[in-house]
Amino acid sequence: MVAELRALADTVAEPVRAVTGMSGPSDDGGWVAVVDRPGWIRANVDGFRVVLDPLAERLRERGNAPGGSVVTAVGSRVTGVQAGLILAYLASRVLGQYELFLPPDPSAPNGVAPAGRLTLVAPNIVMVERELGVNPHDFRRWVCLHEETHRTQFTSVPWLRGYVQEQMTEFLLASDLDPATILGRLRSAADAVAGAVRDGGGDSVLEAIQTPRQREILDRLTSVMTLVEGHGDYVMDAVGPQVVPSVEQIRQRFNERRGTAGRTERTLRRILGIDLKMKQYAQGSRFVKAVVEEAGMATFNKVWTSPQTLPTKDEFDRPELWLDRVGRGGALAAGG
Repeated sequence: MVAELRALADTVAEPVRAVTGMSGPSDDGGWVAVVDRPGWIRANVDGFRVVLDPLAERLRERGNAPGGSVVTAVGSRVTGVQAGLILAYLASRVLGQYELFLPPDPSAPNGVAPAGRLTLVAPNIVMVERELGVNPHDFRRWVCLHEETHRTQFTSVPWLRGYVQEQMTEFLLASDLDPATILGRLRSAADAVAGAVRDGGGDSVLEAIQTPRQREILDRLTSVMTLVEGHGDYVMDAVGPQVVPSVEQIRQRFNERRGTAGRTERTLRRILGIDLKMKQYAQGSRFVKAVVEEAGMATFNKVWTSPQTLPTKDEFDRPELWLDRVGRGGALAAGG
């Protein structure tokens, strides 16, 4: 199975590029890794370190680098609990991802970090294909299509990776370090958990502990992630019939599986904000489909020109607004 996943990650690259009109440098696609669940967690912890390095540097420049204060200790533990909860939950569910933030490669010249890595979580893929009762070879190819789309996006659009990292750094810098504020946000987080368990309402934990500035930054991050995930879903279904004979059955059963989670699973999704994210990704897919059907893929690809050509929240709901602002204008497509 591991050998098959590695091979599929390469064979689906050309169909993805043909449908999207995007093509990154052929030698800059990054690595392909097939991992188990602990391997996926280790990879993401390494990614957190890469993201946090610029934050530490910015704090040193401000003259308030992390030290031994009580506030720093509390803040570190709160962050660690958040990260640990999310990683523990997702490690048994994530099928694959394109890792943007990798540590420097000791074997590379000057220890340069790789462009990225397409990572597939073998135990989870086996688990889901068996639960769904679908053709395992088709399902594996279907998963690879989605992740290969992300690899194509981030290797074809020069500014995209740096923009995401910059927004994440700004998000972290916008944290409150005042003890009273931290306490208040911990209480909000507790209320959010209680609300999710009790009646399914209220904010997620991550929303409850954000500052107003962080919510503003998160809106920008959500916009770009809604786009890349929605684009991934669209491409997965557009390419699917060519290379995955049973794609319609897989999509139907996969969506049904999402909707039949038990009470504990649904509560965890609400606490972590995963349900909201799934709705946003579906919204992104609808946006891509509407624009492509109206104006074609070349016009849609103008979305990759710069951060300013990303859809706004209103434009995701009304794609014609984005077409009026960007699609029918003179912006050049970054991806093809």
